[in-house]
Amino acid sequence: MKRLISSIVVGCACAFAWGAGQTPVENPMLWADVPDPDVIRVGDTFYLVSTTMHLMPGAPVMASKDLNNWETVGYIFDKLTDSPKYDLQEGSVYGRGQWATSLKYHDGKFWALFAPNESGPMGQTYICTAPKAEGPWTIHARLRHFHDATLFFDDDGTPYVFYGTGQMCQLTRDLKSVVEGSDRKYFEREEDEKGLLEGTRVIKHHGTYYALLISHVYAPGRHRREVCYRTKDLNGKWEKNVVLESDFGGFPYLAQGTIVDTEEGDWYGIMFQDRGGVGRVLTLSPVRWIDGWPMLGDEQGKVPATMRPYRSGEPAKAIVCSDDFSNVECRVLSVEFATASETTAAANSTLYTQHSTLKKCWQWNHNPIDKAWSLTERPGYLRLKTNRVVDNLYLAPNTLTQRMEGPTCSGAVSLDLSKMKDGDCCGLAAFNGDSGVLTVKKKGRKLVLEMSEQNVQLTDREKAVTKVDEKVVETVDLKQPKVWLRVDGDFQPGHKDAANFFYSTDGENWTQIGSQNYRMVFDYRRFFMGSKFAIFNYATKKAGGWVDVDFFHYQRN
Repeated sequence: MKRLISSIVVGCACAFAWGAGQTPVENPMLWADVPDPDVIRVGDTFYLVSTTMHLMPGAPVMASKDLNNWETVGYIFDKLTDSPKYDLQEGSVYGRGQWATSLKYHDGKFWALFAPNESGPMGQTYICTAPKAEGPWTIHARLRHFHDATLFFDDDGTPYVFYGTGQMCQLTRDLKSVVEGSDRKYFEREEDEKGLLEGTRVIKHHGTYYALLISHVYAPGRHRREVCYRTKDLNGKWEKNVVLESDFGGFPYLAQGTIVDTEEGDWYGIMFQDRGGVGRVLTLSPVRWIDGWPMLGDEQGKVPATMRPYRSGEPAKAIVCSDDFSNVECRVLSVEFATASETTAAANSTLYTQHSTLKKCWQWNHNPIDKAWSLTERPGYLRLKTNRVVDNLYLAPNTLTQRMEGPTCSGAVSLDLSKMKDGDCCGLAAFNGDSGVLTVKKKGRKLVLEMSEQNVQLTDREKAVTKVDEKVVETVDLKQPKVWLRVDGDFQPGHKDAANFFYSTDGENWTQIGSQNYRMVFDYRRFFMGSKFAIFNYATKKAGGWVDVDFFHYQRN
């Protein structure tokens, strides 16, 4: 009873009051594309893992001491190599790749489970492990596909997988196979649950098992919501309750995520909300245990706009960052994932080294070509070399990305263009299935800056690029081999996810170019992710040129 009362009191305090000098947590807690979260606590540190699909390295692990200031501390894998599609050859994995990773800590190790959203061997489930969240991670096992699954260790160490809509199975103690005959339904969907039930996360609290799922319910008067099933016996009957049904911030209802406790025994909920062009953002809520149910939100069951911070005085951290490209420390990276046909543990946990490392805030669009980028050939610069002749940005290897953030943000690069070859294209984009793009094109001896609107069409099965519609809005001739490019994003409610584009020839005075208030969109049928800053360089005629990126300057307001 003391714990229940404590949780209720903390839930109220979190939502409505905080002490002098404390900076409140403002929702969205992460106003960026951080979907399908799983959150655990190990000691005094919270760890969060999210979906990044076709971006590499993938399955980012973020850490926080206060559930507010997060930084990326590692990735579960650097590449996926089950198919040439991960290399943007013979198709792509736009909107597929790594989905809905589950993160656990058990027996002194970190464990992760995820299944790419693919059919056949490409869709097999990975179980990975690491001595610490930062890595290095190695592949422990490959199993059949489990959709939106969670790994769960019971008190006696027995491992389970909960997945899909009310499915579960027991794993062998070594986590390398499913116990024969253990796969079963643990609940039946109710008649009015006409939409999807997915995104399972499972915790155990005071001897009761809780399975949290998002319900895309389509019944009259119902909304997207988070439901919870509970039982004291995994082989017994499960009860159901709605634990969150709340709109927030002028956007429709939100759900899918998990709950996590603090060292003091209080609980918080982390759920995502679709917010258009910026993607799926994370919210933080108090959890009030009422009649044994983890009810998310304030006393009205709503996600609060502000909350008392769980812990004060932590330094500000961020998952998007500026970079002067001076990080040249050599190290051993985490596991390079082997093909599905390589079944031995040795083949599946091959480590490889790389000549230099980027900050962990960066991700490549699909697998990078390691020999075609460098931080050491010109110290203090990122060198992006052309290495494959392609037709368009959506097939270009070695495109480097970071998330765009709300409420407003700005990203700027400085480019040395002196080693571009005829037909080369480089620049900065607000990148997605629909992209606003600043492209410098080398045309003979001329350098031309274009602002264009680009739209990619993909096949449903192979995600092959079939067409890119490009509308050039404005063109400027450049008289020097250096240019500064900037993209500003505005994701404030009512501002229609606007991007604006600028260039400079001196790094101080900026000129707007092309579309004003270009609308960034979220399209689940193609990329299924929020808009990204993208730095790119590709060849359309002959490989061998390069550009040097002096810096990426980022600001969020």
